[in-house]
Amino acid sequence: MIDKQEVAVLVEKAIENTDAYVVELSVSADNDIVVELDSPTGVDLDFCAEVSRHINEALDRDKEDYSLEVGTASLSAPFKVRQQYEKHVGDNVDILTRDGRKLTGLLTAVGDDGDFTVEITRKVKEAGEKRPRLVAVPETFKVDDCKQVTYHFDFK
Repeated sequence: MIDKQEVAVLVEKAIENTDAYVVELSVSADNDIVVELDSPTGVDLDFCAEVSRHINEALDRDKEDYSLEVGTASLSAPFKVRQQYEKHVGDNVDILTRDGRKLTGLLTAVGDDGDFTVEITRKVKEAGEKRPRLVAVPETFKVDDCKQVTYHFDFK
């Protein structure tokens, strides 16, 4: 079986001196290798092919057969690493908390300690006002308190 750590080292070497980062890397018992990459500037097909070539050149297919898939992280997939949160600062995100709340708001900050801040628009009735008005209220979440956080698609 191919060692996941060995593949991780090969991927890191292939993406060094770029702004790309690994979102997920898996090696199954059948030697199916899947590498998901992302970058603040985006990852294109040519870059994925280049990383794939680098890995193929380093591994010996005659010694151990394997399949290799190098691609980009899906825009609709939940965030898995801190860099994805950083990439989407200033974008709307959908949050599903562990206590079942579904929220949408503007991702405004990502902390070093595994938390992030989202401005959620809520109706607030101030004292002395007749009607409630919409106010962006910042709320901080811990990544561990969320089942998933995804990019919000707005089809308006």
